[in-house]
Amino acid sequence: MQALSVADALGLVPEIRRVRPRAPFSWLMPWGPIDPRERPGAHNSPLVPPFPDLLIGSGRRAVPYLRFVKRASGGRTYTVFLKDPRTGPGTADFIWAPSYDRIRGPNVLTTLTPPHRVSPGRLAAARAHPDPRLAGLKRPRVAVLVGGSSRHHRFEAEDCARFAARLEALAGSGAALMITASRRTPQRLRDALADLADRHGGFLWDGKGENPFVALLALADAVVVTADSFNMVGEAAATGVPLLVYEPAGGHRKLRVFLDALRAKGIVHAFEGRLEGAPYEPLDSTPLVARAIAEGLARHRHALGLPDAALPLEFP
Repeated sequence: MQALSVADALGLVPEIRRVRPRAPFSWLMPWGPIDPRERPGAHNSPLVPPFPDLLIGSGRRAVPYLRFVKRASGGRTYTVFLKDPRTGPGTADFIWAPSYDRIRGPNVLTTLTPPHRVSPGRLAAARAHPDPRLAGLKRPRVAVLVGGSSRHHRFEAEDCARFAARLEALAGSGAALMITASRRTPQRLRDALADLADRHGGFLWDGKGENPFVALLALADAVVVTADSFNMVGEAAATGVPLLVYEPAGGHRKLRVFLDALRAKGIVHAFEGRLEGAPYEPLDSTPLVARAIAEGLARHRHALGLPDAALPLEFP
């Protein structure tokens, strides 16, 4: 999704290639070679010449493929990697990484929040043409973005009950809850969310119809988000409305650094079952990442004597 968000910001329609290396080559990544069964000419190879002017990769299994295309194109392809590749700044021509990662270098851009697709334009459009499923809800409206158990977080029964109780208190205070859950959301919590929305006249997306994720953010007076997803927190920070974070069991040092930095900016507050905080300048790193890529690609092509790529250099 981060790669798609950058492509969106650059005004590009990407051609998506998924790599599927198999053992033992997948065990060696990101340091080893590509799977020979995915070399150009192999059946269903994702590496089909002519190679692109711009290649954006994410995920450590993509690292060897970025290096391969760079060499195979004779250096013509400008390579971009999103997140820390663990193989150093020389992995790609340009690297974006969250500021809590340790990678640094002259070709590395770090930002507090990740790139995403919740652009100012999409938020403005959603406000100008409100989703009819949400437009009639009373105010204050609170978007509730619910994740689930992950590598570092666990939604135990106690976590689910505590979170549901705090949402109950918030709804009981008069707030309209606009809820979306994920595939990782435990069923017991999903059932509690459905009951909350039903009893208090809120909204829970049941997976049917158009995904209202951007509409929820656009129409929200505040956002409640679970801390298991850096991306959800980053997307919510693009709204400019108070951000209330619920932390389930577990956690990680990087999450603590991330949330503390947002808290220092007055963006994040602990979710205790009530509204807190004040509006702030929306925080969106996507234009910064897109601009850096466009400028880097322009310099790269100029150095090779190639025509400009006709990408924008100014972003909203």
